[in-house]
Amino acid sequence: MIEALAAVLLLAHALAHLRVWATPEDPDHPAPFAPGHSWALAAAHLTQETARAGAVAMASITALLYGVAGVALAAGLDWWAPAAVLAAAGGQVLKTLWFSPWLLVGIAADAGVVLAVTLEWPASLY
Repeated sequence: MIEALAAVLLLAHALAHLRVWATPEDPDHPAPFAPGHSWALAAAHLTQETARAGAVAMASITALLYGVAGVALAAGLDWWAPAAVLAAAGGQVLKTLWFSPWLLVGIAADAGVVLAVTLEWPASLY
């Protein structure tokens, strides 16, 4: 039961990355932060279009890794944990380069994944 719940949470985190970062902009319903604005990439004089493309690419890779980790956990494969940590690291890099206070929940979720895997919590997953 715990395995199924953890797998669903990993898959939901994957979908959240796609929803937050890869959804096309809607002028009638603006996002609470601008995926096209990266403080780091702006300092490097890259355009907002380039920054948005980078954000979508990084978010897609992160989502793919979270999805792989969730499926691997559901299938009982031992390598789900390294995949989850790699996904969380990618998510942290993404949220650091495109920082907005609106992303603090995602930062905490990624940190929680790393912490849970590091502490092997819950023990029934290992």
